[in-house]
Amino acid sequence: MVAGRAVSAGYESGGSPARTIHAARMVPSARTCENAVSSRALRVRHAPLALATRCAQRSKRVMRSICGVTIAVSEAVLSGVFAGPAHDAEASRRNTAKLAARNPVALIEFRNVKKAFGPKLVYEDLNLDVHKGESLTIIGGSGMGKSVALKLLIGLLRVDSGTITFDGTRVDVLSERAYSVVRQRVGMLFQGSALFDSLSVRDNVAYGLREHHRMDEGEIKKRIESSLADVGLPEVADMMPADLSAGMRKRVALARAIALKPEVLLYDEPTTGLDPVSTERVNHLITETKRLYDVTSIVVTHDMPSALEISDRIAMVHKGFIIFVGTPDEIRRAEDPRVRDFIEGNAPPDDDVATLLRYGG
Repeated sequence: MVAGRAVSAGYESGGSPARTIHAARMVPSARTCENAVSSRALRVRHAPLALATRCAQRSKRVMRSICGVTIAVSEAVLSGVFAGPAHDAEASRRNTAKLAARNPVALIEFRNVKKAFGPKLVYEDLNLDVHKGESLTIIGGSGMGKSVALKLLIGLLRVDSGTITFDGTRVDVLSERAYSVVRQRVGMLFQGSALFDSLSVRDNVAYGLREHHRMDEGEIKKRIESSLADVGLPEVADMMPADLSAGMRKRVALARAIALKPEVLLYDEPTTGLDPVSTERVNHLITETKRLYDVTSIVVTHDMPSALEISDRIAMVHKGFIIFVGTPDEIRRAEDPRVRDFIEGNAPPDDDVATLLRYGG
């Protein structure tokens, strides 16, 4: 049933009923597509393109419809039917549907993720897509679980239920050894920079290269120099972290992350504790790093000016759910009072102690 709806959506996006009928005659049936993409993970990733490419030889115009159909079927087979608590689960489903309509191919997918620490519920039904090459910022109040989402993605925390998919592979079920391969594709700038106090800047930046890559010292030296130059700190390689300002430590931590040439960069509160000038420098670095390295960026912050400046899209976490996903312009026009209160800094008048303890706000 889900696949049928996805196919209809794919055809409708392709244009008129006449074109839809024409495309339907030229492409394999929805059942064929579903079977093709559901048998193995490898085929899930490659079958839709193969089907679309064969048809493209006959008509470029039809190919656009075919891609929409086959990819939509793949997404439907992978995702299934969302089910969750009534209340904000419905908003979560609408957000996910809106994302799929804009870009049906997601690099990272959170589906129906639940996470709690004892009685403290962090995520009740997390549904979120991150598209390849975009900068997505996750906002929300303190303790709402923004950083938890990053830690779930890289396996520092495990989901209680639900699934997380990275580049077509379900990662929430991987062993620790298998997860290490995924982590080599992801760089992270931790909230407190997490530099090794006993190591020089040079050795901090080199740490991941020596641990995970077979590179000689000459190659490592070049990578260190280029990474520090990219964050505007070519002269600090021999300094110790204690000798740097908070803003400089953030930039060194970013140099360490980009030295590994990751596909995805995670930023956990990158501007917290920085003065306005240093904040703007970090914002500029996030934007430029995305452009220079063509990386997918996920930023966690409660700094709204920064979020509006650096983001392609913004997702808001509130009491266990994603209640909003949209562009900076869309969040400025949002009518949901919870979103408006957050971006305008208005404290909700009806919060009580029990709610704050349950959700960690």
